[in-house]
Amino acid sequence: MARVATPRRVDVRGWLGGIRRSGFVLIMMSLVVLAALVLMPTLGTYLEQRQRIAALEHAIAADQATIDALIAERERWSDPAYITTQARERLYYVQPGEVVYLVDNDLDLAHQPTERPPVSEEVTTTHSDWMSQLLRSITSSGVAEVVAPITIGVPDQPAPEDQPASEAPAAP
Repeated sequence: MARVATPRRVDVRGWLGGIRRSGFVLIMMSLVVLAALVLMPTLGTYLEQRQRIAALEHAIAADQATIDALIAERERWSDPAYITTQARERLYYVQPGEVVYLVDNDLDLAHQPTERPPVSEEVTTTHSDWMSQLLRSITSSGVAEVVAPITIGVPDQPAPEDQPASEAPAAP
């Protein structure tokens, strides 16, 4: 059996209705995009302000903790026993009749270094005894018979009494 081609009827209303719906969707999408573009700066400002508020609240909490610590410190310093303890520990104050022992190098033997590194690799020993040289210098300066005059000013200039009369400065 052979088919005969019959012309179909095209429903234009359905096609126009689809365009209308598509136009409506297009208009609504453009309104949503426009609203997003209008509200985006406002939303950005809102989020930025929320971040600033959170940062400031965190700073306030930290400052409040500092204030609380300072108030507690002030209350401790109002106690005479605390002041006495601090004076003893920091300034080494003692009560009359007490004996203070200061312990130097109070580390455990396990924590102390066994060998100390040399101070310098170039100089390790001296060839003379500095203490005996110091004592020799002190004793020899005490028994010296000649004392050299000290001139103040230019060291290469002779003393005023050593200058000949012709070279003496004239009085103003």
